[in-house]
Amino acid sequence: MRRIGVDLGGTKIEAVVLDEHGDVVARERVATPVGDYRGTLSAIADLVGRLDGAAGTRCRVGIGTPGALSPASGRLRNANSTCLNGSLLHQDLNDLLAREVRIANDADCFTLSEAIDGAGRGATSVFGVIVGTGTGGGIVIDGRLLAGMNAIAGEWGHNPLPWPRDDERPGPACYCGKHGCIETFLSGPGLARDYAGNPRDSAARDIVARAAAGDAAAESCLQRYEDRMARALASVINILDPEVIVLGGGLSNIERLYRNVPARWPRYVFSDVVRTRLLPPRHGDSSGVRGAAWLWPA
Repeated sequence: MRRIGVDLGGTKIEAVVLDEHGDVVARERVATPVGDYRGTLSAIADLVGRLDGAAGTRCRVGIGTPGALSPASGRLRNANSTCLNGSLLHQDLNDLLAREVRIANDADCFTLSEAIDGAGRGATSVFGVIVGTGTGGGIVIDGRLLAGMNAIAGEWGHNPLPWPRDDERPGPACYCGKHGCIETFLSGPGLARDYAGNPRDSAARDIVARAAAGDAAAESCLQRYEDRMARALASVINILDPEVIVLGGGLSNIERLYRNVPARWPRYVFSDVVRTRLLPPRHGDSSGVRGAAWLWPA
């Protein structure tokens, strides 16, 4: 069985065809028609049609989206691509493509990809983390994606930062309407905001380079970031106790995280030993689109 995965992003729509072994048969990407819901549907339909042709068969289709489908209304919610919010995306794509489509949050798709044939392959429990423009997460148990009763399983980014210090209260304002969410500290913009140097030159790679060159402010900033990530992930370990945690998103490229965060989290985890592994993604930026395809198991 061949399957198509579609990663519906804010600026691009990427799609791949995977064969039964998870090998890529074809890949294509197009620009997202920003702010145009009907145009977005048409772009997805055109991509699927071309990839069906490349695969030589009518494929199963999985879609990774920002936001998630409401189990109450069936409408999409919480998407940063605001033209999607309130839409009947699932039903509209079922009708347009004339087949059943499976839809999941993009962080869920990332986690599923890494659990099936990525960094978490063979693990019974995987928690996937996206740390980039925003902060999301997903949970896969025994190779199956956990959606949850409210379709928000893994949404760790909109919990408060655990064990906050005095200078972390009440925390930065979050777009969700609260203060001090994990996302406001661990996202790329959160890291940049915390850096004491020039805010115009505070991309993650610049902060890492400055710290490596001996910049004390950059080093302190990264140490605060690592401790906050350790606290945030320790709360996940205390509840879920996953075998593997895989980082994704732009900040997952910071190599020192994989050494320094696990060194810090034992002081916060309610155990005398912490065997959970923190790993970089195997498929990198391709995990989201691959995970969308894996919404249809082999």
